[in-house]
Amino acid sequence: MASASLASRVKKGDRRALAKAITLVENGGRGSSELLDSIGRTGKAFVVGITGPPGTGKSALVDRLVTAYRRKGLRVGVVAVDPTSPITGGALLGDRVRMTRHAGDRGVFIRSMASRGWPGGLSTGTSLVIQLLDASGFDVVLVETVGIGQSDIEVVGVSHAVLVVLMPGLGDDVQASKAGLMEVGDVYVVNKSDLEGADAMVVNLLGLVRGLRTRSPAVVKVSALKGEGLDKLEAALERLRERVASGDRDMLLRSIRGMIVETARGRLVDAYGRFDESKVQALSRKVLSGELTVSKAAARLLP
Repeated sequence: MASASLASRVKKGDRRALAKAITLVENGGRGSSELLDSIGRTGKAFVVGITGPPGTGKSALVDRLVTAYRRKGLRVGVVAVDPTSPITGGALLGDRVRMTRHAGDRGVFIRSMASRGWPGGLSTGTSLVIQLLDASGFDVVLVETVGIGQSDIEVVGVSHAVLVVLMPGLGDDVQASKAGLMEVGDVYVVNKSDLEGADAMVVNLLGLVRGLRTRSPAVVKVSALKGEGLDKLEAALERLRERVASGDRDMLLRSIRGMIVETARGRLVDAYGRFDESKVQALSRKVLSGELTVSKAAARLLP
């Protein structure tokens, strides 16, 4: 009953209930599955993944997008997946140091989540948080990844649309990303357009896009810092949002499939990835004394 009550408050847009629910599902607390079952069917929010190499200005771009969507009267949720503290296991960055100008806006909800070593730049609870934000009435959910390069492509799975953020001067990094980031974007954003080489990067990206057979992603040049070129980015995203709103089956199924897979993986981690520390310490002592190899110790740690 407690889960059903919390779910009801979330669906009514209660921000405190939403924060409590997010903490519950992120930590895999008792009642989290029941809470999500009580939430029921979601899928109205437009989910945008923002990914790309570190230092390309993803957070600044998210800030600009929040402002743009709020100007249209849309409610915006932001899931900012941060690197994990090796000491606490929590996010090293945090909500309070991001996008402070939106802090007092009741139409914006920003949540930082620790990646906790999860491959693909996402946290194990990302899809669950997206569902909660959706259920709470947010029209758009922006998911910003850690920014760890090619493995960030997991954001594709849970999103309706993916922004790949790049910047001039990446050089070989772009070449190295062709097999990953360069194949997943719905919009490629060349940020920091005032830097030398921005036009050349746009030309290179347009050449790559022309070679794609199954899709036609947009390429836009912006300066998130100066607010330049954002109208073209907003227009590209709006076309994608309209497709989702009109029931584009492929876009909807891509996101649903990704959420199912990520949720299942998260439950596997919860079931098998959290080890008894006392057992780990005992096995470590046996390895140190020469009784076991690391490989045999690891085997004994598994169920």
